Amino acid sequence: MVPKEIKQFSEIRAKARAYFCYILNRTIPNYLPNQSLDVIKRGLKNIQKELPRYQSIYVLDSHGVQIINNLSNNPNYRIGKDVNRSSRAYYYRVAREKKCILTNPYPSLLTNDLTVTAAYPVYDSNKKLRYIVCIDIALKDVLKIAQNTSLESVFHYVSKTSYFFFSGALLFIAFLLFFHGLQSVFIHGTSIEKLEIKEMFEATILITLALAIFDLVKTIFEEEVLGHHIGKNKDIHRTMIRFLGSIVIALSIEALMLVFKFALMSPEQIKYAVLLICGVAVLLAGLAFYLKSTESRERREED
Repeated sequence: MVPKEIKQFSEIRAKARAYFCYILNRTIPNYLPNQSLDVIKRGLKNIQKELPRYQSIYVLDSHGVQIINNLSNNPNYRIGKDVNRSSRAYYYRVAREKKCILTNPYPSLLTNDLTVTAAYPVYDSNKKLRYIVCIDIALKDVLKIAQNTSLESVFHYVSKTSYFFFSGALLFIAFLLFFHGLQSVFIHGTSIEKLEIKEMFEATILITLALAIFDLVKTIFEEEVLGHHIGKNKDIHRTMIRFLGSIVIALSIEALMLVFKFALMSPEQIKYAVLLICGVAVLLAGLAFYLKSTESRERREED
């Protein structure tokens, strides 16, 4: 579950940062003459109302020392005053970048759960750093907040459900093709001597198409339903290659079968078999180009 949540966070990180920074900037102006801690505390009360899922809210001085106890709904978390946090990423990133930031997930010292921190700098009228306001939010709550800010959660659920049913339908078709292919082989029972070349060709084509559709179903289900596809470009390329390869093999067998059929029964129609062979050649050329371009791009990314 944790790796999946981290992957989801990487997708919504920009939106989550924009959301938290917007709330901080709206309640606590970061450039204000005679900025005082009392002004910040009043802003923190408004933040507590807008972010019911926060773990703790606190303020650091310009040296990274916490100057108030944590504001939290949990009384056990209302600690931390005078703790030096200058070594924490949210302090030195804000001091260096001079803007509101959102950290990567890290284990919280309070809850031991994965947490992210939104940190917001406050400057005086001379643009000198005075305070840093920090909000700790559990990773799982960040994901909920980010999804609830739009219709993405509903769309995500509908999309995942749709992919589930489409995958089931394609899997059913793959099994139908597979069993029909086996039926073409065993149409005469165990009498192998009665089996014709045409029936073997048909069985090979059907089973090959069933395999190609099964690979496609496997990819769709893993990527869109289970959510295992994020960042796995190589796996996607491999699946595409296998799918296209299966289609090319099936069409090649069909073209070969048509050549034999038309050569024996209808020589004047052999041109259709030749056209199909040309189509297979075009597919092979396209597959070769895809392989070459993919290999070149992966090599550039590694460099």
